[in-house]
Amino acid sequence: CAALADPRQPGLDDTCLEKLLDWFRSLTWFDPTVELLQDNPCLTELITSVLALPDPSPSILSFSLQLAGILASSESRFQHLQQEKLLGRLFGQEGPRGGAAWEEASVRSAWLKGAHSMVQHQPALHFLCSTGGMDVIFALQGDPSLFVASAASQLLVHMLTFSLESETSKALSAKDSDWPACAQLIVKHIEESLQSSSASHIEQSLKLLSSLFGSCFGNCSAAWTEVLWLNIAKQIESFLLEETVQAQPVLANLLLNVARSPVFCGTEGSFWALVTSALEHLTPVQAGPLAVGLLKLCKCPQDVRIQALTVLLQPMDCILRAASQPLEYAGLLDESVSDPVTVESLLSSKTSCAGLLCQTLAHLEKLLSLKHLRVDLPCVSLLRSLMTILQFCSGLLSPTSPLGSTISRNLINCFRVQKSALDVLAALSEKKDCDTLIGSLFDVLLAYLHSPNTSPTVLKKTFQATSKWLVHLQELSCSNRQQTEKILEDVFLVLQKRLCSPCWEVRDSSLEFLTAMVKCLREQKEFRQCLLSSEVLRLTENLLEDPESYVRASAVTVVGHLAFVACFAPESALIGNQYNKENTVAKLQEILSTDSEGFPRRAVISIFTTWLREGCTGQLQDTEQFVSRVIQTVEHDLDWEVRLGGLEMVEVFCSQTICQLSQCPYAPVSSAVTSSTPQNELLQVFCRAKLFGFLFRSLCDCDKPVGQRACDVLIGLRGHFYPMSTLENPQEIEDSPAGRGIAWLQRTLRQGSLAQNFPTDGGDGVDFQDPESMMLALGAIDLLELHDELNKSSDHVEESPQSLLQDILATVGTIEDNEVDCY
Repeated sequence: CAALADPRQPGLDDTCLEKLLDWFRSLTWFDPTVELLQDNPCLTELITSVLALPDPSPSILSFSLQLAGILASSESRFQHLQQEKLLGRLFGQEGPRGGAAWEEASVRSAWLKGAHSMVQHQPALHFLCSTGGMDVIFALQGDPSLFVASAASQLLVHMLTFSLESETSKALSAKDSDWPACAQLIVKHIEESLQSSSASHIEQSLKLLSSLFGSCFGNCSAAWTEVLWLNIAKQIESFLLEETVQAQPVLANLLLNVARSPVFCGTEGSFWALVTSALEHLTPVQAGPLAVGLLKLCKCPQDVRIQALTVLLQPMDCILRAASQPLEYAGLLDESVSDPVTVESLLSSKTSCAGLLCQTLAHLEKLLSLKHLRVDLPCVSLLRSLMTILQFCSGLLSPTSPLGSTISRNLINCFRVQKSALDVLAALSEKKDCDTLIGSLFDVLLAYLHSPNTSPTVLKKTFQATSKWLVHLQELSCSNRQQTEKILEDVFLVLQKRLCSPCWEVRDSSLEFLTAMVKCLREQKEFRQCLLSSEVLRLTENLLEDPESYVRASAVTVVGHLAFVACFAPESALIGNQYNKENTVAKLQEILSTDSEGFPRRAVISIFTTWLREGCTGQLQDTEQFVSRVIQTVEHDLDWEVRLGGLEMVEVFCSQTICQLSQCPYAPVSSAVTSSTPQNELLQVFCRAKLFGFLFRSLCDCDKPVGQRACDVLIGLRGHFYPMSTLENPQEIEDSPAGRGIAWLQRTLRQGSLAQNFPTDGGDGVDFQDPESMMLALGAIDLLELHDELNKSSDHVEESPQSLLQDILATVGTIEDNEVDCY
């Protein structure tokens, strides 16, 4: 405290001060008594010293304000600080709010945060109201600093909610006299601001109301919520009808937060009429967020829900109607909520067209992701509209109507709209009633896949949508087999072209698309035939040597999943493709041991683990040799994620081997069968595969996640080999030669990452390939203690008071400010 209050010290690290405040918060949370201040008078002396400085630094003044607020959060400590006459000098009229320090945003923010911490009891609330604090908070709502303005709004929400919590039992009406004093001040301020001529004051109050109804205020007392709403409803309605008011986006958010309140769940009353009015009078851009929010509500009246959906579909309807004159297909809507001319004018403008469509498409994607949507989407017309948008963007459609021509010019090569439309298109693949358009849809998708004008990011989205619709195509019971084969052939032709692209992002996206297809369609006969008769297999194997590491990694993933196709396909189909599993394994093992980049190596270990999990590595003996070779390569890898992948593979291998060799999979073994043949056989398999050396060395890995995973695997193995009652006693085994080695191992492991140079030969007599020694090690080494050590976060050192004190004392003497704040 003396160091903090010393004005001669030039540098203070704000990170240390923030950590110190956090520590005080946790300290005072668990102990609300006044003893903290009585036993440590240096805390009040610090605040007194800072207040005595003629020109305290903003950082230490901010710290003092927040510290005082935290300390005053309990009533007894508040009274103590009042007796010391400190709170008035910090938060009252004689405090910093009248001086030069108030020019600093950090000081204003700290004043608000300190006040927020302090208002946890009625005396603090009365103190702020009686010392002019409310006027300060109201003024700070319009502060030029967004952080300060936000903190002021949050404090007002907290104060109003807190002041009402103790008044819920009183009789209620819309009269001001029923409100507690503090609540009356806030509500009066809101009402006056709403009626003022200042646009900024109106917007501040609307934002405050939105925060109020969006917070727990809307739930804590239905009566207060209704009273407040009745007081302001007429004013809100007038704002909707006045075109001069600029706060419409805030109005939409306010109405949505009010609608979420339990008070307005019913269908009665004037509130929903106001919501309907908002949907009519707000612009399509402003009404969109309100509409999608209403559609997510469970208890929104059905007529309001239909109107909200109509608002979202209006731009899509306009697109369809503009695409052809006379209208070839029915539009999405029978009638619109607001004047269609408004939407048409927005879509006709180059500046607003893309923005409106992107917002609409984002909202529609959200709705399609909902499991239970309480309105029916016209999916066929929506799909037709999406296809029209994509054709406008790529110049595939030349509309005859003047409006269509204008929209088409606005959208040509608009990547933002293309990506949004493709996202909704992919989401629509989940719907069952779009089958009649599937041929036309793939025409559009294939045109995008073929076009040289398709940007890499749009191409990636097109691939994602295509893979979703290919899965949907396969699921159709009435699908035309010839049509399916034709679509797949066209897809593989364009894929061959894209795999040879000079742009690495395109090659990478193509491989990701192929992986998605193989995962979903590998059991489909038509897919396998098209794949094996194309050049895709050869091109993919070539990309294992691509100069770009991301592409090599994606190629590894594809090649790994193609192994499953080789398993499913008839032998005759594979003869011409020379797909050889042994060659594939050899290539991937070479990448694992020689590739200079981490991404391909991570991909290899992930694929090997997938093979193991799916049972594609052969008999137990073959699998044992395979795993042994892989982990001997992996344990020397410099990339910790590769080593972690090796541990995941070991975990899968252990669980599968236990299942194969044990009588009852996953069950703990009783003491009667601990020495039985299956147990010995298991240990021998694990020792031959050299698992234990890898696992114990990984415990000392310099990257903590590797050590944690290794410890988890070893604890799992111990749980299988040892019932809880039969763990070895380290004292009893230390006399034997093997026991001395185990004792050395325990001491080494306790050094943690300091023991990174773990002897590879087993050192001091530990034979990691000896079943008896490993059985002993599993029973004697305290793996749970190691587990606790490995799972300790660095916070237990870095955020201790002693560490903070050392940090503060170390930085106080430095000339240079600590610019980098990692907290």
